[in-house]
Amino acid sequence: MTSNTGAPVVVGVDGSEVALHAVRAAAREAADRHRPLRIVHAFIWPLMGVPLGPAPGAPADAGLRNQAEQCVAEAVAEAGKVAPEVPVTGAVVDGAAAAVLLAETRDAALVVLGSRGLGGFAGLLIGSVAVQVSSRADCPVLVVRGEPRADGPVVVGVDGSELSQQAVGFAFEEAARRGTELIAVHAWLYPTPTGPGDILPLVYDLDAFREEEERTLAESVAGWSERYPEVPVRQRLVRGSPARALVEESRAAQLVVVGARGRGALSGLLLGSVSHAVLHHAHSPLAIVRMPRTVEGS
Repeated sequence: MTSNTGAPVVVGVDGSEVALHAVRAAAREAADRHRPLRIVHAFIWPLMGVPLGPAPGAPADAGLRNQAEQCVAEAVAEAGKVAPEVPVTGAVVDGAAAAVLLAETRDAALVVLGSRGLGGFAGLLIGSVAVQVSSRADCPVLVVRGEPRADGPVVVGVDGSELSQQAVGFAFEEAARRGTELIAVHAWLYPTPTGPGDILPLVYDLDAFREEEERTLAESVAGWSERYPEVPVRQRLVRGSPARALVEESRAAQLVVVGARGRGALSGLLLGSVSHAVLHHAHSPLAIVRMPRTVEGS
């Protein structure tokens, strides 16, 4: 899945403790993947036309530009404590946070973000930057939520779509790397109309419908199980809300993986309702996988 050998793990920082939490997670991810780590601070102030250097009479290391460079230096030092063997570079890049990080996703193996930064309101569950980057990234995005844990399974949401297959493959790779089991979750409800004029039967054969959903789940993991025979797999079929099922599974997981859009998402949506809900409510780190640009055509 992550075949670009020289691509770095990228993490965004803004000087917050949440961002440093993301840096620690990114350093571990880079070490596990044998990749370099790139730490990026988006420096929006040049767009505002404000003075960037020290004010008259202020210390030489004052000013907004110096503060940004200190923020990156602190993050680089923190990464070195966690994974001293990982090559680390830091950069202050002019621009708004979401735009800067989206540009970084074009050449990254993985982008790591904190759930909220300095700009987040205390009442929000997830920051707007994390939502925007997860919606449009050209590589998988890891949003660091909850406390990191070395035990527990990797959980992946399955719905039979092409993008779901990308997420399942990423999840198998993660489970193999972490030496843990994979729980593949497929939640189903009665069919609902998806467009004007849709006519649905008044009565369903519940057993036949369940068998079809079981087949969807089994077929979604079969090929990947052959590719990763060392990964124990549990298939979990749930009748109910997919988002609720994945959030519940996240309580004991070390990672949850979802596709950015699922089988039922409208083509114009960048982030499906399930992935959006899990992004806001998961109890564990969450990886969001999008179609490669060449496949998705976006």
